[in-house]
Amino acid sequence: MNWAFTSSGNVTETYAAGLLRAMLEIPSPSYQERALGDYLVRTMTDLGFRAHIDGVGNAVGVIGRGDGPTLMLLGHMDTVAGGVPVRSEDGVLYGRGAVDAKGPLAAMICAAAGAADFPGRIVVIGVVEEETPRSRGAMAVRATHDRPDALIIGEPSGWSSVVLGYKGKLDLRYTVRCPATHPSNPEPKASELAVVCWEALLDLLGPDAGHDVFDRPGATLCRLNGDLTSATADLSIRVPPGFDVEALVRGLRERLPAGSLEVRNSVAACRVGRADPVVRALVSGIRQLHAQPRLKVKTATSDMNTLAEVWDIPMATYGPGDSSLDHADDEHIVLSEYLRGIDVLTSAISELAHLPTRPDHDPAGEAPLRIRSLR
Repeated sequence: MNWAFTSSGNVTETYAAGLLRAMLEIPSPSYQERALGDYLVRTMTDLGFRAHIDGVGNAVGVIGRGDGPTLMLLGHMDTVAGGVPVRSEDGVLYGRGAVDAKGPLAAMICAAAGAADFPGRIVVIGVVEEETPRSRGAMAVRATHDRPDALIIGEPSGWSSVVLGYKGKLDLRYTVRCPATHPSNPEPKASELAVVCWEALLDLLGPDAGHDVFDRPGATLCRLNGDLTSATADLSIRVPPGFDVEALVRGLRERLPAGSLEVRNSVAACRVGRADPVVRALVSGIRQLHAQPRLKVKTATSDMNTLAEVWDIPMATYGPGDSSLDHADDEHIVLSEYLRGIDVLTSAISELAHLPTRPDHDPAGEAPLRIRSLR
C-alpha cells in the first residue's frame, strides 16, 4: 500500500493537507500556472493517474477502470495576483488560492485518487486562466475533450453547500475620440460621452438592476480613462438566464451619439435543477456527514458557464472553502472543512458510478430555487 493511502484505499488526511500546502507554496497567478501544472502532473502520476500538460497549459489526469461513465472534475490553477504568506495556524491554512480555487482542486485530486471502485473514467483537470475574461483553459477543454457523462466544477461553495448556477457575463468597451477644443466649448467632450455611455447602460437595465439578486442584471463600471479628446470605459454586466444580450448591446449603441462599442466577452448564465444527478450525489454526500445541505446560485461567473454553453449534461459546482474569502488578503481554509469536502466528493463519485453513459437530462422543468447566494 502506498503511504499516501489508507488501508481502505482513500488518500490519508496527512497527505491531503500536505498536497494543498504544497500547491499554495507554488505561486500561480493567471498566465503563470506552468510550475503548478508540472507539480500536479507529477503528483497525479504518483497517485495512479495518467497525467500530462495539454496544449494550453492545463494539467490533465485520467484514471480509467472500465467502460462505465466518464466523470470530469474541473478546477482552476490560477489565482489573482498578490501573495498571502503560506502558514498553518490553529487548524487553518492560509495562502493565495486556499479557497479560490486550489482547495477545491486539491480535494478533487484526493477524492478521485481514492475512487478505486469507479467503473468508468475519472478525468481531473486543473485549468489555466479562469480568473481572466477569456477562460482559455476551459475553452480548450470544451473544444478538445469528448463530452463527459457528468461534470463537477471546483469552486468554493462551502463544504455543506452545492452551487446550482451562475449569472452570465457581458464585457463591453466603449471608445470615443473628439477634436481638441477649449473646455468651455459647449460641444460634448470625450470624457463626458463616456459618462453618457455608463448612464445609458444603467437606464437600459432599469431601476431594479443590481448584483444582489440572481434573476436581475447588474452592471459595474470597471475602468474609466478619459480627457477632453479621448476616453475609454470598460463595462461589465452580469446577466441572469434568458437575458437578451443582443438587444442590450443594440439598444446601447443606438443611444451613443459617437464612439464605438465593442463586445469583448460574452458567456451565458447557467443553472441546473435540484434534481440534477450531480446535485443529488453531492447532497447525498453532505447528508452522510450529518449536515443539512444548502443549495445556492451565484451572481458571479465561473467555468461552469463556459462548459454549460456546449455540454448539456448533469453538472454542479462544489468545493470546500468560504467564497467570501475569494481574493482576500487573509485568504484561508479550515482544514477540517477541506477534509470534509474530500469525503463529500468521494461519496458523490461513488454514487455517480451508476450514472447512465448517455444521460437525457432536461433541467428546464425544475422548480425555481428559493435559496440564493450573492457570491
